[in-house]
Amino acid sequence: MNVLMIYPEFPDTFWSFKHAMKFINKSAANPPLGLITVAALLPAKWNVKLVDLNLRQVRKNEWNWADMVFISAMAIQRSSVNNVITQCKARGKLIIAGGPLFTQEYESFSEIDHFVLNEAEMTLPEFLLDFSSSNLKRIYTSTKYPDIKTSPVPRFDLLQMNRYATMSIQYSRGCPYNCNFCNVTALFGHLPRVKTAEQIIRELNALYNAGWRSNVFFVDDNFIGNKRQIKTEILPALIEWRKEKTGFLFITEASINLADDEELMNLLAEAGFTSVFIGIETPSVDGLIECHKTQNASRDMLDCVHRIQAHGIQVMAGFIIGFDSDKPTIFDEQYRFVQNSGIITAMVGLLQAPYGTKLFDQMQKEGRLLDGMNGDNVDGSTNIITKMDSVSLTKKYRILMRKLYSPGPFYARIDQFLKNFRPVTRPVTIHFNEIAAFLKTIWYMGITGPDRWEYWRMIFNVLTRMPERFSIAIMLTVYGYHFRKVAELHLMGTPQTNLM
Repeated sequence: MNVLMIYPEFPDTFWSFKHAMKFINKSAANPPLGLITVAALLPAKWNVKLVDLNLRQVRKNEWNWADMVFISAMAIQRSSVNNVITQCKARGKLIIAGGPLFTQEYESFSEIDHFVLNEAEMTLPEFLLDFSSSNLKRIYTSTKYPDIKTSPVPRFDLLQMNRYATMSIQYSRGCPYNCNFCNVTALFGHLPRVKTAEQIIRELNALYNAGWRSNVFFVDDNFIGNKRQIKTEILPALIEWRKEKTGFLFITEASINLADDEELMNLLAEAGFTSVFIGIETPSVDGLIECHKTQNASRDMLDCVHRIQAHGIQVMAGFIIGFDSDKPTIFDEQYRFVQNSGIITAMVGLLQAPYGTKLFDQMQKEGRLLDGMNGDNVDGSTNIITKMDSVSLTKKYRILMRKLYSPGPFYARIDQFLKNFRPVTRPVTIHFNEIAAFLKTIWYMGITGPDRWEYWRMIFNVLTRMPERFSIAIMLTVYGYHFRKVAELHLMGTPQTNLM
């Protein structure tokens, strides 16, 4: 069989990092890890091609070559998914779909021929067995969770590696926490299932042997869900592996209790972890209790962020506005927290209720669920009827976003971060793309941008007082450029009203 795998396009959002890509001559931030993992589970005699629509469109000869099309997607890719389905149907192609969007909303896609839902290690073998006997069902699903120690090394060979900023691998699935707005546990359960250190090293070796020498994103929803194995097996293995490998640095996601464990933070830094995404959500204790994020409620989150930064790890964070308990002061509170924390990549969005979550069930029961959820975290939309007046909520949210990413507050956050941050001394590997990125920041931020005075003030300050932080400071200005462009795209025309 000739299988054409198509990864739908992401819209312009915080997570796309599209506007940052031009600084390093890349086309997309991360590859489609799910599809290349599925590709590794297919029969060896099947021919597989992958087209990531975030890089390019499908060519005519590829459409003609394909016997069937595999699609995987998240909710935010819905618009592109519908375009792909239309193109497939126009060409009479058999469509097989899986991934989070279809696992939770397959009823919405009547034109798709077959669904391989949940985790492919469980459902794809049954699909393949039925395919071999020409006895296919429309839906393949499972309530069981696979042991991912059996998961194969992804087919990295299918990727145009040089077009991506970061490669992706996965250590665990599942999260021990119970946030009511999060669909991770609905998809993967509460018990973190993990790979072995040997598996992780095999995957990293596959990347290394393919010529990769840059960042790797561990896409786990909570990398430290199994602290014991992380500390005793995974991180020691990564530390040993990196002794003979250059260019590899790591990014991941974790819960804020990372800050409670000095040993763990030291090990992460030594293993090459430079950034971690944390769901902070809100500085309001009432909001945290409401969404069942109790792991954040009983601590000084500002101090936690600063402790992590002091170990040479940048904190990226998600924030949510629109909880029932939110008062009109929440916009000011969120702004002050973000500024005082020095969190540069602050992804602030309105509360949404994804299908399959406890929040979705609650809103449905209360008659407060609106049609459709696009999964975007910046366009000011929500699929619930909020307690706060919706017009006021949207207006103040947009004002907050424009304020956070206007030059003054943004560069003030960089100043705060650089004060807290203690970089880990590592061998320096300078790539041409990094030099090119710096030169582009001079043009886009230092000469033509609205932030040119703030940019040059920061450059002078870093070079004279903390030159060891220069490279990360430049990287942060690129992040800021992307976030400001996204905010402008979604929030253009919003008055620059002062919140304070």
